[in-house]
Amino acid sequence: MNAVVVENIIKTYGKKKEVQALDDISFEVNKGELFGLIGPDGAGKTSLFRILTTLLLADSGTAKVDSLDVVKDFKAIRKRVGYMPGRFSLYQDLSVEENLEFFATIFNTSIDENYDLIKDIYVQIEPFRKRKAGKLSGGMKQKLALSCALIHRPSVLFLDEPTTGVDAVSRKEFWEMLKGLKQQGITMLVSTPYMDEAALCDKVALIQKGKILSIDTPVGITEKFGRPLMAVRSSRMLQLLQQVKELPGVQDAYPFGEYHHVVLKEDDAVAPLLDFIRTRKDEGAEITVVTPDIEDCFIALMKTDT
Repeated sequence: MNAVVVENIIKTYGKKKEVQALDDISFEVNKGELFGLIGPDGAGKTSLFRILTTLLLADSGTAKVDSLDVVKDFKAIRKRVGYMPGRFSLYQDLSVEENLEFFATIFNTSIDENYDLIKDIYVQIEPFRKRKAGKLSGGMKQKLALSCALIHRPSVLFLDEPTTGVDAVSRKEFWEMLKGLKQQGITMLVSTPYMDEAALCDKVALIQKGKILSIDTPVGITEKFGRPLMAVRSSRMLQLLQQVKELPGVQDAYPFGEYHHVVLKEDDAVAPLLDFIRTRKDEGAEITVVTPDIEDCFIALMKTDT
């Protein structure tokens, strides 16, 4: 059964509707699924989440959350969903404990009533429960915001770029917390610009400029890459990139960490690339076969779409 259904959602901004935020978006999320919306800033992720949480009206199209229409049944939806916006939006001058109590009161519940749901998260910040929220570290703010979004035991949880601006350790801890919540049957939609987080989702939608480029499991998306992929590097990286792009059989080449990733049109193009790298041994040139990840797939899909 579906927890979220989005059909042909369109959203534009500006007096003349010149900014296309969402362009005919459609997808479904199963109950209990951890669904990732992956894309860069400006891709339309926040606009979509605001529509699904009844904070924004679409220009056209329909959307349902827990079988409830986001326009007709907005009051019922607000009682059922949890929403953690990208920017920390809790009350900075209230303490950790006061923020949590405030959000519990809004939903006519209490911390004690749903403590079992947030316990594993809240115990990490409970020693600082008297501290003002504005004085917390990024990772602690993140845990407090998640606790407040969960305090009324929502059936669907929306997390808009929850790990942006926090350190790598906090990012890892956060995703471990989401795994625990998934075991309790909560449906979660997470937006993120970090491609490596896509692999932690059950299913992902790659979105760019308001359009969905692909929807599948992380493995399913990478399996569709369909081209040989090599990684090359040398002591003259800029020159190497320019030269590799001009080789016959090379479909694309782009910087990727300490290497350049080279997409070949077919397997027969591997030999010419190997020969070229051998002629650059004096520059410390090296080459290796790599398995495409979500970022490689996203880059390929973006260039196909343009």
